[in-house]
Amino acid sequence: MLADLTTSAVGGPADRLVTAKSEEQLVRAVAEADAEGQQLLLIGGGSNLVIADAGYRGTAVRIATRGVNITPRTGYQLVEVAAGEPWDDTVRATLQAGLSGLEALSGIPGLTGATPVQNVGAYGAEVSSVLRSIRAYDRQVGQVVELSNEQLSFGYRDSLIKQTSVAGSPRYVVLSVLFELPVDALSAPIRYAELARQLDVAVGERAEAEAVRETVLRLRRSKGMVYDVNDPDSHSTGSFFTNPIVDRAVLESLPEGAPNYPVAAEGQVKLSAAWLIDQAGYAKGYGLEGTEGFPLAQGRASLSSKHTLAVTNRGAASAGDLLAIARAVRAGVQERFGILLHNEPLLIGDSL
Repeated sequence: MLADLTTSAVGGPADRLVTAKSEEQLVRAVAEADAEGQQLLLIGGGSNLVIADAGYRGTAVRIATRGVNITPRTGYQLVEVAAGEPWDDTVRATLQAGLSGLEALSGIPGLTGATPVQNVGAYGAEVSSVLRSIRAYDRQVGQVVELSNEQLSFGYRDSLIKQTSVAGSPRYVVLSVLFELPVDALSAPIRYAELARQLDVAVGERAEAEAVRETVLRLRRSKGMVYDVNDPDSHSTGSFFTNPIVDRAVLESLPEGAPNYPVAAEGQVKLSAAWLIDQAGYAKGYGLEGTEGFPLAQGRASLSSKHTLAVTNRGAASAGDLLAIARAVRAGVQERFGILLHNEPLLIGDSL
């Protein structure tokens, strides 16, 4: 069952499941599936997938390649990481090598190859700020290619890889990721107010990179955002909804003090999806016994009891149960504020 390969623990069987432990095996598995006209699903850490209960009609390829290679340069180092390397192991390895730049992204579940797909970010940092390039298998031309940071067209939780994917099946299969990181014991400038407060620094200042990592891990654990087999609040895809980016004029229709953050696009701001969910009446634990959402899944699925952004499997949930909670929350936010939330994880064989 594909449920065994995802952090939400939902999903039926695939027609065929292949585990690729080398880059050659990965390219071959993808090429063979394409040659046979099979639908293709790539599975890394399974932290960004909600797979339908009916399973997957096609070939699922589990990426299990490993390796972190560091090449010194003057003032910085190049770090090439295999797509199947667990992301937090990558962060730890760079800090142990005396490098900074990834510390605020500590504790994010999943594999390194998935980080450029979503332009993974947290606590004011995004992977695109330190990513130099990727190597990928281009299924359209049947060749391994290199794509630079600029060519990847990064945006908020977006990239060329995501834009050219269909139903979770990408044109570009990431083989390795190349980071350019400074040799520095101090972190990148702290951009997130909560993290700055915890570190007792001002926003924009730097701190010891190791201290930033430990603080981020503590904050993430307090919100159930570090996967723990014994913590049902972490049995999720992390943030189920992205923070919506809206026209600044929308702020006039929101309660005074609604959290909002600047974005690159002129005349727009980013809102807090967690705040919108809570203010729409969907509190932590929505869906558990004793809450109005209990009938949706009979307590098998709920919003995390630690954070309103995560839809969690309480132990026996189906994909349908998770989506029932997500649909109710999305509809409630839209009714209350007129803002449509969008899912962050890929929904395979299902939709909101």
